[in-house]
Amino acid sequence: MVRIGYLGPEGTFSHEALLKYAGGNLCAYSIHGYASIPDILYGVHNGEIDEAIVPIENSIEGAVSVTLDIIAADVDLKIKGEEVMNIKQNLMAKKGTKIEDIKQILSHPQPIGQCRKYINSCFPNAEVKCVYSTAGAANEVAMLGGGLAAIGSAAAAEAYGLDILAHNIQDGDNNSTRFIVVSRDDRERTGHDKTSIVFSTEDRPGSLYRILDIFNLWDINMTRIESRPAKNQLGRYIFFVDVVGHRSDEDVKDALTMIKKKTSFFKFLGSYPYSPG
Repeated sequence: MVRIGYLGPEGTFSHEALLKYAGGNLCAYSIHGYASIPDILYGVHNGEIDEAIVPIENSIEGAVSVTLDIIAADVDLKIKGEEVMNIKQNLMAKKGTKIEDIKQILSHPQPIGQCRKYINSCFPNAEVKCVYSTAGAANEVAMLGGGLAAIGSAAAAEAYGLDILAHNIQDGDNNSTRFIVVSRDDRERTGHDKTSIVFSTEDRPGSLYRILDIFNLWDINMTRIESRPAKNQLGRYIFFVDVVGHRSDEDVKDALTMIKKKTSFFKFLGSYPYSPG
């Protein structure tokens, strides 16, 4: 049985992504909820669990920086899969609570960011409190009640017996979150794959261009590039890149070999089947 971790407790979007990933084969998994993304990733790294599913980017809020930073520098893990979830955020409160009663709103930082316009326009005087997960926020609201509301999924509202006071409060209709599945190994070629890497360049003019041009020379489609501070010097960055293809494809293999030679830091993050969303 595969031990898999997620950002718990039940009712989070991470839990929903896990259920989607497992599909009809849920009985093959032993499911473990964790309190934070670092705890999940270190859980795989230290052998507590075999796999983990964590958010890596959102269409409104952008990158989940803690995920990127840890997989780049702190753990030796590979991406073996991904799931893209359409995220619908909801405002929920204990039964009997009215909109005008709400003095404090709780949620994970990502949903709070995804609903910033709604919060600012409808609750300009409310206190906003960040917690580890949307389900944790729902649980706290269910236990404490008066004047509290949570932002999260309809599943969390149902799990903790809360009323949904407002549906689909995210700032845009196209609100999707990409989750990655990490393990010690990635996946064999399926024919519809994606490959992820992270690297840094030498501090010379045109260094990044010369590396990215390698993908163009090998006619490889680059689907994403994200920069993060290198954390060892102000103004230095590392770059996360996703491309279409598998590490075993000849063109991808050749391109990665050349990129390794032209970077000051290079880390292969995995090849895996891509999710159409």
